[in-house]
Amino acid sequence: MTGLRKAGLVTALAIAGLAPACNHLFAQDKAGSHKKTNIIIIVSDDHAYQAISAYGGKLAETPNIDRIAREGAIFNNACVTNSICGPSRAVILTGKYSHKNGFKDNLSTFNSGQDVFVKRLQAAGYQTAWIGKWHLGSKPQGFNYWQILPDQGMYYNPDFLMMDGSTKRVEGYATNIITDVAEDWLSGRDTTKPFCMVIGHKATHRTWIPDTTDLGKYDDRTFPLPDSFYDTYEGRYAAKHQDMNIAHTMRLGYDLKMMPDTGFGKGNYTRLNKAQRARFDAYYKPIEAELAAKHLSGNALTEWKFQRYLKDYLSTAAALDRNIGRILDYLDEHHLTENTMIVYLSDQGFYMGEHGWFDKRFMYEESLRTPMVMRYPGVVKPGTKINDFVLNLDIAPTCLDVAGVKAPAAMQGKSFLPVVTHTVNNWRKTVYYHYYESGEHSVIPHFGVKTQRYKLIRFYQDADKWELYDLQKDPHEMHNLYGEKGYEKIQTSLKTQLTAEIKHYDDKDAALVMKQNI
Repeated sequence: MTGLRKAGLVTALAIAGLAPACNHLFAQDKAGSHKKTNIIIIVSDDHAYQAISAYGGKLAETPNIDRIAREGAIFNNACVTNSICGPSRAVILTGKYSHKNGFKDNLSTFNSGQDVFVKRLQAAGYQTAWIGKWHLGSKPQGFNYWQILPDQGMYYNPDFLMMDGSTKRVEGYATNIITDVAEDWLSGRDTTKPFCMVIGHKATHRTWIPDTTDLGKYDDRTFPLPDSFYDTYEGRYAAKHQDMNIAHTMRLGYDLKMMPDTGFGKGNYTRLNKAQRARFDAYYKPIEAELAAKHLSGNALTEWKFQRYLKDYLSTAAALDRNIGRILDYLDEHHLTENTMIVYLSDQGFYMGEHGWFDKRFMYEESLRTPMVMRYPGVVKPGTKINDFVLNLDIAPTCLDVAGVKAPAAMQGKSFLPVVTHTVNNWRKTVYYHYYESGEHSVIPHFGVKTQRYKLIRFYQDADKWELYDLQKDPHEMHNLYGEKGYEKIQTSLKTQLTAEIKHYDDKDAALVMKQNI
């Protein structure tokens, strides 16, 4: 069968009165046996939904990501459970929250020996591969093939850790190289078996270094400042005490390539080969000279940094979208499109100047929400829009569902196939979130619950604070309503829901904090 358990799907479709439409789901190969659906998961790093045109973003065009949405589904409320790079990947692999899979922050080491969905796919006859950014501090297990970037990896001439224990340096631009390796693996696989491949891109992670072909791509644009750009964080202790703002945290050299051959950013610059450096200097040196001549300070400098940040970030994202298009074209050219489910998502959201920030981590919308689109021909109707809450926690059980493999009881996520096929009514009503890392960018650990209208957040450890937002009236989360008159019942109800989520997901750390001060 093409990925759904046949009996269960027929029953569900029959209930919905759609049983005749399911016949195409069970295509057979030439030998008469049911062909299993291939799976491709593309995970980018720090790609904001605000920067994707399928989400209505006006910052840039992303035609290939948009194509997936147009030919399949777009998730308007896809969220992460812990908005940081490594933990998000651990959640995707295990279908478990960070406190269950053991990888709470980027200082952790992932236990690759635990149950991950690809091992179950292997047992079901799938070939599996992970190519690109891994960032979990351990060697992958459950994959027939892997070739991964060490730690964060480099944009230019990146090193790769190989399965034989060696390290291999490849000349070129990481986003292109990762796609090259992915295509090579697809071309060399055993074509009699289904496959599951995860493509992990470094883009668009800091320091946002574009491919030389994309330098200056957005130089003719002046981007509008977000409404909250000059946020003063009134009534929001944690927001005020962060260290991830464009004004003070973003570095001219490291982040924005002004005098990149000195200081903290030197490692990126010296890695360039002669030809790459010539292109790099030809583009950035005139910008550097112009900045020096302007003698900017205060808000004028901050706004200059914002413009440069977006131009570099979006130019870096251009190569990401282009290489997603390469994978789509490969599937078309090799007649794999109709029997392959492809999902694109970022490991979390990202700030594009909202609240004056870059980075992620917080439970606020730009960080919590991640872009996610999927295409599954014959199963997901083109142009489907999903407004239900779907989590990165759900990727693993969904992949197993597609393969006709039963998800283990320990998985905390749920297959979202019934959501995209509109065969379920009682779906997730809340999102539970828990961020642990203390110190980096001075973001205070916190957990919370989100409903369609409200969000309640509990900060702890470095500060004991609550925040409450009405997302309908205050979508930019500027006004903390916690403790305000008239919100007592809502506050109590949300605390009850938060307590229920903590119990449901067995988050003992959060339960202990709640007991200390209700």
